[in-house]
Amino acid sequence: MKIITTNIEGLLIIEPRIFNDDRGYFYESYNKSKFTEAGIAVDFVQDNQSFSQKGAVRALHAQADPFAQGKLVRVIKGRVLDVAVDIRKGSPTYGKYFSIELNEANKLQLWIPAGFLHGFSTLEDNTIFTYKVNNYYDKASEIGVIWNDPALNIDWGIAQNDVLLSPKDELLPSFSEFKSPF
Repeated sequence: MKIITTNIEGLLIIEPRIFNDDRGYFYESYNKSKFTEAGIAVDFVQDNQSFSQKGAVRALHAQADPFAQGKLVRVIKGRVLDVAVDIRKGSPTYGKYFSIELNEANKLQLWIPAGFLHGFSTLEDNTIFTYKVNNYYDKASEIGVIWNDPALNIDWGIAQNDVLLSPKDELLPSFSEFKSPF
């Protein structure tokens, strides 16, 4: 397992060591001691999974304290463009985003600590996305920003008129209206 730093402090790419043979493949997607060595010393309490069609955008979300969540995300089947936006006040990368393609072939994972908005766009049909979190979901703690905010200027890898959104995501505030709790 290889841990790769990104241009935004705290965001880490996890590249597993994959063992392929005639039967298929095997890899370790999580190893507590290796994650702890890399600075990801968290207690995961919940696993979540989504199934999406091409063009789905699930973004940009987080939870405020005391239910803030760190997330370990990956794709089981299909492809996504995964996005994390730094909302840590005082951070030199506040308001900047990092994106990476996660897919069933590269088997990369992204560690997103608390203090980031998170979202993804689905790049092919029948995509299965999964993530481990270190705090429980709490509806009252939900925060977010509209996915296509021009101040963030995120390239989601899909045409805007092909985007599939939830009604809730259509109503999120702009980044300039957003007040970060971090």
